[in-house]
Amino acid sequence: MTRPRIVVIGAGFAGLHALRRLERRIPRGAADIVLVAPNDYMLYSPLLPQVASGLLTPQSIAVSLHRMLGRTRMVPGSAIGVDTADRVVLVRKISDELGYERYDRLILAPGSLTRVFDIPGLSEHGFGNKNLAEAVVLRDHVLAQLELANASRDPAEREERCRFIVVGGGYTGVETAASLRRLTEEAAVRYPELRSAIHWHLVDIAPRLLPELGPKLGEETLDLLRHLDIEVSLGVSVRNVTESKVTLTDGRVLPCRTLVWTAGTAPSPLMESIGAPTERGKLRVGSDLATPDHPEVFAIGDAAAVPNLDSPDETAICPPTAQYAQRQGVVAADNVVSSLLRRPLRPFVHEDMGLVVDLSGKDAVARPFGIDMSGLPAFAVTRAYHLWAIPSAPARARVAANWLIRATLGGEVARLGFAHGVPSTFVDQAADHYLSPEEARRQGARLLDVPAAGG
Repeated sequence: MTRPRIVVIGAGFAGLHALRRLERRIPRGAADIVLVAPNDYMLYSPLLPQVASGLLTPQSIAVSLHRMLGRTRMVPGSAIGVDTADRVVLVRKISDELGYERYDRLILAPGSLTRVFDIPGLSEHGFGNKNLAEAVVLRDHVLAQLELANASRDPAEREERCRFIVVGGGYTGVETAASLRRLTEEAAVRYPELRSAIHWHLVDIAPRLLPELGPKLGEETLDLLRHLDIEVSLGVSVRNVTESKVTLTDGRVLPCRTLVWTAGTAPSPLMESIGAPTERGKLRVGSDLATPDHPEVFAIGDAAAVPNLDSPDETAICPPTAQYAQRQGVVAADNVVSSLLRRPLRPFVHEDMGLVVDLSGKDAVARPFGIDMSGLPAFAVTRAYHLWAIPSAPARARVAANWLIRATLGGEVARLGFAHGVPSTFVDQAADHYLSPEEARRQGARLLDVPAAGG
């Protein structure tokens, strides 16, 4: 008998924890484990705003997969389609070659992408903060604006370069705005003439910030941001973006050369290529994380609509958070093993442990186990949680060392030479990079040199 092949798509929180569990549960030589992912690291994304502000180095939150995984074969590329009839994943490698991986069991954990609306000028002039490249480019761009403003004697140009707008009142938006506001505060020491000219705005279409934390902590977060001199506009979004201006839906036209877009996420378009039912782009799965029409295919993380059995609402699905994703990864791996052994699968059940929001400096809000916290206690809980949640001892040590260096020696505000880089998320999420179910079958048949299933 040939060994079963288990293919995992994606190495985020869900994918990495599934792979680690598979390596622990499956005896050496009993199965082939394959990972398809574009990068050879797992990104600890909750700390990306601290990379954008320079508090952490990019390497600090890049957890090496080679260090974490011992028996998994890595395929550097992105899955662009799944041929469920022939059980083949279509892969576009980082070399741009098209290949395939056969599977007996498939775990889909491709994650999510920045959700971009059809706003004129957004893709051309907006900046994201969802991967390491974007975080580094964003930091360089912000610092470059201050340098250019200081070198200019044109009042209009100075105003454009010294105004920064962050769109999105969720965790990423709030943390990015707070972290970068502190960065410009540090940098402005060099440019005393600019101190009064620097303006930060946070806008969001929702009526309040961080609704998941409840109204009390949402109001405290609002007060903290305003204390940092960040103007917050709720019930407002962006209508138009140009190189030097941003038009808001309330009619305001703001001179601005830096718009940071963090307004939500969208599931990977890969899930639509499966040809199975989806819910707002997320692949529907049962409580056992398997796809009803294809029980050999499991889906977890941000791109899966997983029933939330802990919620009284029978239609509720699990939130797209790291703690849910990593626990789904463990259950998915266990159920893959059980399915191969023809044993019953177990349902995914998880009780939310709470949420933390780091506003940089010593400001934070947190709600561990339903307890509202702010100030230094929340700061301590937030930092401790991150050190516990990072799945690598070397990465934890680098993060802790960065925090200690900043606390004792201060930070650096030098650019790294990426000011003219191009944000990548808006380009990579184009839906035409992915295959339809019919095209996946045709490509799979072509690569396998067999007749396409279904004609």
